[in-house]
Amino acid sequence: MSESTGGSASTAAPEPQAPIGIALATDDELVKAVDFEKSGDGLVPAIVQDAADGTVLTVAYMDAEALRRTLDSGRSWFYSRSRQEYWQKGETSGDRQYVREVRMDCDGDALVIVVDQHGKGACHTGNRTCFYRTVGHGPGVPRPQ
Repeated sequence: MSESTGGSASTAAPEPQAPIGIALATDDELVKAVDFEKSGDGLVPAIVQDAADGTVLTVAYMDAEALRRTLDSGRSWFYSRSRQEYWQKGETSGDRQYVREVRMDCDGDALVIVVDQHGKGACHTGNRTCFYRTVGHGPGVPRPQ
């Protein structure tokens, strides 16, 4: 026979913890080659791409510290130009990005961050991608043979 306590105890399971990221193996010479000074503000564009299907999810900005945090944590970190602060994708929305790879372009002044996107998506509007609006479209041109 069980004894009643008179109050209702919470039986809800605790919310599961988000998985932590895994630090990326890095090429320190390439990290040093990123040209953060080219734009004059210490930032480079970071194009975030879904590892599953190649969809471009968003474009944000990184400085050397945001890049280092990303490489060390395996989670995407950016620098907000409007708020002048660092932010980790998903900390408020829960829509986290786990980094698989960071690529640098040929000029060293742009990055592609390849991620596993968790949650609803990357856009603050609730869309999977920030590029959900089509400005123009056409039939394209076949590739030369």
